[in-house]
Amino acid sequence: MRTRQPLPTVSVVIPTLNEARNLPHVLPGLPDIVSEVVLVDGGSKDNTILMAKELRPDIRILTQTGKGKGNALMEGFLASTGEIIVMMDADGSHDPQEMHLFVDALIEGADFAKGSRYIHDGGSGDFTWIRRFGNTCINLLANVCFKVQFTDLCYGYNAFWRRCLPYLDIDSPGFEVETLMNIRVRKANLKVKEVPSFEAVRIFGESKLKAFHDGWRIVKTIARERLIETKDPYSSPKISPVKMKVKESNLRKLVVSPASSSRQKCSGDPLRSPGLQGINARHHNECPASPGLPQHSNWTDC
Repeated sequence: MRTRQPLPTVSVVIPTLNEARNLPHVLPGLPDIVSEVVLVDGGSKDNTILMAKELRPDIRILTQTGKGKGNALMEGFLASTGEIIVMMDADGSHDPQEMHLFVDALIEGADFAKGSRYIHDGGSGDFTWIRRFGNTCINLLANVCFKVQFTDLCYGYNAFWRRCLPYLDIDSPGFEVETLMNIRVRKANLKVKEVPSFEAVRIFGESKLKAFHDGWRIVKTIARERLIETKDPYSSPKISPVKMKVKESNLRKLVVSPASSSRQKCSGDPLRSPGLQGINARHHNECPASPGLPQHSNWTDC
């Protein structure tokens, strides 16, 4: 009789800045598959932290040491412990009930599951014409520069195996972080699965995104990453395990309220996940394939 493999532990990383009124529409809706919630607060002046603790007593709260969404996410990734890491926004625009689609895609063989508002069953209730035009141009530019077929580079609802963290090494602090992650994913030849997602309108407050300013930062990020690849086609964003361990250790010391939940914790090497094929041929000794799992041909091999 074939034994069923246990589900991997799932950490959700949520950056916040004055989102107290939105959290009641986000945290209670997180599915049972979530083992850990890491909230990275960028210096909220409202009751964001108190509200988070009230809604989810086992939440882990990290006070951001840097600035910007990209920095907040990387700090949260490093402080988390789950085998799978899900990133989502705190403004109510991402549906927590879609999370199982991302986790399923990873369990079925993907390394990185990226949300898309442009594929079948995806969409947005928050697209202005300038945002739609900007996203289309950015997608086209990146797809041409890096020979990929991504449909939505600028969407912030994504998930990936923890072992992929060294290949991301996020060094962009702002809203260009999603584009940077997708480019780094492609450079590492990770298996990508696009997942349909519907973006709702922010419930309360105003978006921190500045269309022209952040759009220009995204274009500069694409140009920078393309220039790096042009100079060295075999360059890899991967950082050393030693550097990664130091980063993780430093970030976990800053956690304000560690989780007290009795839920299953991630064990073993925090940078490895079970049951998945290696990241690419150049690093096959680091991420060996596990036998007995089906191979899939419908991934976007970036």
